[in-house]
Amino acid sequence: MSRALARLAAPEFNLALTLNSGQVFHWLPHRNGFVGAIGDAPVYVEQRGDELRTNAKPQFVARYFALDHPLMDIYRTFPNDPTMSEALTFCRGLRIIRQPAWECLATFITSSMKQVAHIAQISHTLRRKFGKRLRLAEIELFAYPTVAALAKTSELELRKCALGYRAKNLLGTARMIANGEVELEKIRAMNDDDARAELCRFPGVGEKIANCVLLFAYERVRAFPIDIWIERVLRETYFARKRKITAKRLREFSQSYFGEFGGYAQQYLFHHARSTRKKGAR
Repeated sequence: MSRALARLAAPEFNLALTLNSGQVFHWLPHRNGFVGAIGDAPVYVEQRGDELRTNAKPQFVARYFALDHPLMDIYRTFPNDPTMSEALTFCRGLRIIRQPAWECLATFITSSMKQVAHIAQISHTLRRKFGKRLRLAEIELFAYPTVAALAKTSELELRKCALGYRAKNLLGTARMIANGEVELEKIRAMNDDDARAELCRFPGVGEKIANCVLLFAYERVRAFPIDIWIERVLRETYFARKRKITAKRLREFSQSYFGEFGGYAQQYLFHHARSTRKKGAR
């Protein structure tokens, strides 16, 4: 970056691990750090030890990366079992990013049955085609398209962005929000069950995607999304000797076993499993 970078303390934080853990899909390596957009603000951030350096306001970046989350206290709530301990060791410093609600919802709608690399490709394509152009020194970036921008396009145009059947779901969701059928900000005041039910009103949103949005956009750190990776971990680790385990039983077990910071435990288990086994869908 051409001008001096602001500095902020970032103890117990691993920037690269956090950005590459399957929460967000648009940050790109650049020089000694990463470039991306937080909302419609172009941001460069790099890490040097327990310090971050950035072109943006330190408090803005600190909030996005949830540097206020008490990681050491969170770790103490994790179950004391070998699988969780391995995931904690592997993922230490990973934080749950505070994402903009619309961007998070839309991105996870496009993530259905897609590998992380494909989700990132779709995100960048949508940003370039429908998002606001941003400039950071010599770098061209794009914000995620607004609700209004996607609501006025067509399913055909979205399919050109490699969305497939997800195009209809993304368009339908954008139009529901644009028409005022669902207000994303009102969800913040709801309890977890009501918020989950409200999110499931959107086309293409089931319990897993709703829990992803609750965790990554609404900071419901107890939310425990169960995708194919997590289901595999649960079945192989905690139900290894049992054959017939229903999805309902897995949900009930996860809520009680992983506790108030289950979302953090889930993300650590997910990223550890995805990184140490064959890579696959989010």
